[in-house]
Amino acid sequence: MLWYVIILIGFSWLLQSIFGFLQIKHFNKSYAELRKLGRVAIGKRTGFFKSGTVVMFAIDRKNNILKAAKMQGVTVLSRVRNLKGFEGKNLLHLGEEDFNKVNKLTRLAIEDALNSYHIISKGGELKVKKGWIDLLLSKK
Repeated sequence: MLWYVIILIGFSWLLQSIFGFLQIKHFNKSYAELRKLGRVAIGKRTGFFKSGTVVMFAIDRKNNILKAAKMQGVTVLSRVRNLKGFEGKNLLHLGEEDFNKVNKLTRLAIEDALNSYHIISKGGELKVKKGWIDLLLSKK
């Protein structure tokens, strides 16, 4: 009986790894398509038990949004989809009416993209946030 449980856990881990690889491959392909259009501003809002959200904005030299996309979900089955309503707007002048069109997690991811854009445009570096594994290992 124990061997069945071990095999089931191993198979589940392998299946999640394969789906995770495919998700990253899809994300990279979508990013490359946006990168062909211009610079890309990326924001994220990670969730532990809630859905995580990643937004990407392809922008021109004047910071006008050429195309917007987001990936949102709790599983490795989530995919990058178009984010409607942002094309043609200036990234730096997004207003409250733009934020009201999206859910809270997407709004937080957009705010992260704006914050990241401001830091990078001023020549700064983004701080890498520690994950829960890093926090567990640093306490020892």
